[in-house]
Amino acid sequence: MEQRGRRTWIERWRCIVYAVALVMFGSEASAQIRYSISEEVKEGSVVGNIAKDAGIDKVTLKERKYRIVGSSKEPLFHLNQDDGVLYVSRKVDREEICERRLDCVINLKTVLENPLEIHYVTVEVVDVNDHSPIFPEKEKRLEIFESTIPGARFQLQPARDPDGSQFSVHQYKLSHSDHFRLELKDRDDGKMPFLVLQKQLDREAAREHKLLLTAIDGGRPPKSGTTQILIEVLDVNDNAPVFTQDVYSAMLNENASPGTLVIRVNATDLDEGANGKIVYSFGKEVEIKLQKLFYIDSSTGEIKVTGEIDYEENERYEIDIRASDEGTIPLSTDKSVIIKVIDLNDNPPEIEVTSFSNEVPEDSKPGRTVALISVNDNDSGVNGKVMCSVTEGVPFTLMPSLQENMYSLVTKSMLDREQQPKYDIRIVAKDAGNPPLSSHRIISVIISDVNDNSPEFSTNPYMFYVTENNAAGGSLFSVSAHDCDEGDNAHISYNIRRNADEKLTSFLSINPENGEIVALKSFDFETMKTFQFQVVASDSGTPSLSNNVTVNVFILDQNDNAPVILYPLSSNGSAQGVEEIPRNVNAGHLVTKVRAFDADIGYNGWLLFSLQEVTDHSLFALDRYTGQIRTLRSFTETDEAEHKLLILVKDNGNVSLSATATVIVKLVEPKEAFAASDVKSAAKDDEDSNVIFYLMISLGAVSVLFLVSIIVLIAMQCSKSTDYTSKYLPETNYDGTLCHSIQYRSGEKRYMLVGPRMSIGSTIVPGSHANTLVLPDRRRTSEEVRKTILFLGSYAIILIRNKKLILRNNLLNRNCQENLPGVQQNLTQQIIKNNSKKKKKKPT
Repeated sequence: MEQRGRRTWIERWRCIVYAVALVMFGSEASAQIRYSISEEVKEGSVVGNIAKDAGIDKVTLKERKYRIVGSSKEPLFHLNQDDGVLYVSRKVDREEICERRLDCVINLKTVLENPLEIHYVTVEVVDVNDHSPIFPEKEKRLEIFESTIPGARFQLQPARDPDGSQFSVHQYKLSHSDHFRLELKDRDDGKMPFLVLQKQLDREAAREHKLLLTAIDGGRPPKSGTTQILIEVLDVNDNAPVFTQDVYSAMLNENASPGTLVIRVNATDLDEGANGKIVYSFGKEVEIKLQKLFYIDSSTGEIKVTGEIDYEENERYEIDIRASDEGTIPLSTDKSVIIKVIDLNDNPPEIEVTSFSNEVPEDSKPGRTVALISVNDNDSGVNGKVMCSVTEGVPFTLMPSLQENMYSLVTKSMLDREQQPKYDIRIVAKDAGNPPLSSHRIISVIISDVNDNSPEFSTNPYMFYVTENNAAGGSLFSVSAHDCDEGDNAHISYNIRRNADEKLTSFLSINPENGEIVALKSFDFETMKTFQFQVVASDSGTPSLSNNVTVNVFILDQNDNAPVILYPLSSNGSAQGVEEIPRNVNAGHLVTKVRAFDADIGYNGWLLFSLQEVTDHSLFALDRYTGQIRTLRSFTETDEAEHKLLILVKDNGNVSLSATATVIVKLVEPKEAFAASDVKSAAKDDEDSNVIFYLMISLGAVSVLFLVSIIVLIAMQCSKSTDYTSKYLPETNYDGTLCHSIQYRSGEKRYMLVGPRMSIGSTIVPGSHANTLVLPDRRRTSEEVRKTILFLGSYAIILIRNKKLILRNNLLNRNCQENLPGVQQNLTQQIIKNNSKKKKKKPT
């Protein structure tokens, strides 16, 4: 009654625990399903319909990959994914699966994915009576002394039946005999047969006795097995050894060291001499395995440990000990020794990963199942209780499952592959023994990529400097972007954004794979000095993400333009002019000025003048920077009337280009010089009328530029931006030579291409063909703006001067070409008058 009440109390607690687990993990696992089959059923037999019993829709079985989780190479059952029916895969032999256990239960775990759902199935294998009892020997020989007193008991070897307790050996039968009867003794593993002498033997009447022992199991109909017992009657020694105890038992700790004493048995013999001297040994039926684990001293009866004792392998040993005398015909007595093994905490927990998804998308929500973990400890009691945990600092946690020692590894927070592409999760299992033992297992979880990052350019904006006259179709430069994603999500393709300025981007091509930009035509600095476009980088993810960058390209000048002679004007492919001066001019008199222009900038456009040929080196000198030709001394009567000067004009490029001009100087009498001066005055009057017109236009332009400069200054002061865009300086006339200057700004440096006069503190940029200077980086101040305004005004004056100079030279050239005698006389007279006026005025 008390046992029944305790069982009811345990069942109630089980129900409560099951209900709580079902509420907590109902989304992940369901109640256990139980089936029962008989052993020896045919292959392909139906065990049960799990889908129907578990309430699972058959349509989703194959899509959700319904399967049995297990590691057996030859599973007993297989699951049909079409209808959810559980079938037998091979022959089911209960004795092979469960050996000698009373209850043969097979636990199966079935899993559905997306979402994860677990069903536990228990299959009970029902035993059938398919084995007959078998004796170890077909014939058993016994030697019994004739003096043996009736009532002596002789242990017989029991029969073994592989079937379960219901169909195991239930009884023994002995063939009829007047001298012997059968006696059975109950043991833990069945009945032990003993042959009992009920009538004293008479060797002279019968030397031997043959008996048939039959073992019968509990089947219906029952099955049986037999063994023949051959008894030989011995004479003389009539007292057998007798053990001092009816039962021998001992407790032994597992892992006991070899040589440990287990127990000592003792037997006595009433005989004297050799017939009373006892020798101890293992019984003949003791297995070889036990004889390797234990040793018995033949003289003392001490049983000691010789092998490794493991509670998990066997928690109880029963050994038959034989005590024999040394009589001529020795007598012996058998006694069983029971050894119980005490469990120690010597087995660490074992961790098994039954289902594992090694890749988890980075956009997975918290609670996603990554793996199913099962733990096991071969120890018993408290030593076998296991607690599981994961290392801290990872976005994963363990959730206990419905079944004991089962856990689910799930995500507990959002993941980001770019911050952590892989997690090595350390799972620790620790038992409750003293001292506790633990084990661990590391699971590597890879975070799979999702396209959540746009390409990023290494620089924004890009600044590139390209030399003009580049080869058409050649690579100019390349842009590069990086995407933090991987795979197709990080595969970047480049293209040029086509905007309103299609003409600008039509001659550019970009390699979509590596961002290399190719010019389809050659650049000309004199035509275009800078341009801007945008490059778009797009990844190959779904949906695709993109980013763009601005590319600023600055064209660098090359010395590809030869100097052009502005005066004297060219005719018939050569520049030649005629200048007439009076003979009475003094030293230092300005004869004329050779003017030239180079379309290049910087040193490439900085012109130098030199005399290549001259009739008399002592008469004329040429300023190498301005191109002015002046007299070195006064003329004498012996000097020739005509002098030819060949002037070489070359730039300062690495490979300089040049042009030549010829000036013929004619010495005339003073009156002829006055005539030439009159002609110049007339030309000057016509020129002045044009100059006034150009002056009005220039002043208007300067006023507009002044207002624009003031507006730009206010905007710059408000924005306080430190980035300057490229600024181009206008063409400037330095002492008769037209040069270009241009400024580039990139990052913390400002680049300036200059003419013959350089700024103080500037340095030449390496690799720029000596035409690029680096200026100190300064913020634009109000003083600079003031200089800019002054520069605009100076620029307007320079424009007017250049215009006057060009008009004057053109007029002079036309008049000289007409070769009118009257004009020559007027020019001569005008020159004489001018010379007389110069003597009175101080030189400027």
